[in-house]
Amino acid sequence: MTDHKPEIDEVSGVETTGHTWDGIKELNNPLPRWWLYIFYASIVWAVVYMVFMPAIPALPGTGMTNTLGIRGHSDRALVAEDIAQLNTQRAEGSAKLLTASLSEIETDMNLQQFALAMGESAFGDNCATCHGAGGRGAKGYPMLADDVWLWDGTLGGIETTLRHGIRHYEDPNTRSSAMPAFGRDGLLTPREIDDLVQFVLVKSGREGDAAAAGRAAPIFAQQCTSCHGADAKGNRTLGAPNLTDQEWVFGSEPRDIQQSIYNARNAHMPAWQGRLDDATIKALAVYVHSLGGGEK
Repeated sequence: MTDHKPEIDEVSGVETTGHTWDGIKELNNPLPRWWLYIFYASIVWAVVYMVFMPAIPALPGTGMTNTLGIRGHSDRALVAEDIAQLNTQRAEGSAKLLTASLSEIETDMNLQQFALAMGESAFGDNCATCHGAGGRGAKGYPMLADDVWLWDGTLGGIETTLRHGIRHYEDPNTRSSAMPAFGRDGLLTPREIDDLVQFVLVKSGREGDAAAAGRAAPIFAQQCTSCHGADAKGNRTLGAPNLTDQEWVFGSEPRDIQQSIYNARNAHMPAWQGRLDDATIKALAVYVHSLGGGEK
């Protein structure tokens, strides 16, 4: 027997535990029965799970990382099986891609869907770092989700660019052109370059200094028309951009244009031939072609 008399809270009428914090007394309320039932059920489920599934860490020296369980379940084995099935399916589709022309791929709906799915996956792994997800581009990296091309935007042209790259001089068939660094190499004076910036702004339909653009016209004719053309609309056989539109790879601000003229850009894209197999390159060409307007 004990002479301890439980303390009852005057307001709630519930026995207290005797614990007090800052004048606040803890009530000795029982746990809700629904909570207890769930708690007990969780214990039972945990025991059943440990029996049937890999769960208990194995003892050192047994050569295992955990118990295998009655079911012998293995996520690693299931993933390996799924990958093997996927590789088998891809091998069949890849074999068809290798023997089909690019135009045949676009007219065969099933093959086209396979190429688009394969190309999208390869694009995310290899191209999105520079060109962005979905080919949206970034400063210094062309947008592929339009139909504006520095080089060739046809299916065959895109495949050639993918295979051989741009200014990838380890590949003798790479696409290549070189814009002079007019300022860095002292080919033009700073004032002449500033005038050319105004010339480009005016040509692209933006506000610029008309007098400066007029002074730059003969300089453009002498230094730039061999690549960009007399009308400044560019030359895709040389990768020379159209200067009369509103598409800018390295930025449209006067400072950006000045830097392009002063230092030249001459960006590099790696050649993917030898890094990716032929089927993947074909699939990439189909995918990139689909991002824009599908130039014929």
